[in-house]
Amino acid sequence: MQYNKNWYSSLRKSPLTPPSWTFSFVWPILYFMIFLSFYLFFTSSKKFLSYGFYYFIIQLLLNLSWTTIFFSYKKICFSFIITILLLFFIILTIREFYKMNKLSAYLLIPYLIWVIFASYLNSYICFQNKST
Repeated sequence: MQYNKNWYSSLRKSPLTPPSWTFSFVWPILYFMIFLSFYLFFTSSKKFLSYGFYYFIIQLLLNLSWTTIFFSYKKICFSFIITILLLFFIILTIREFYKMNKLSAYLLIPYLIWVIFASYLNSYICFQNKST
């Protein structure tokens, strides 16, 4: 996805914002862990269409929509709301995955921690750049 780097660099960001290369390093690792987690859940689940499955799909859709809403539509505060919803559904997913396969739940913990951090970064941008 192409986005306006000038727009993003002009935003007031948290002093804790990591360098941009960090995101392209961390996300592929997290996505690998997310899909490995789903695979373990899927192969050990007795009921494919369970709450865990639905929560996983919802959190994945929220995750994937964030980039478009933040960078393409530049809806900074709306994207923050998405991160809050995302956190909620990640927690629900972990809870449901834990019931079927503990490792599948544990694999989502780094993702949860990263999204908590990303929520903080997004909230900082939201509240420090109120005009957008």
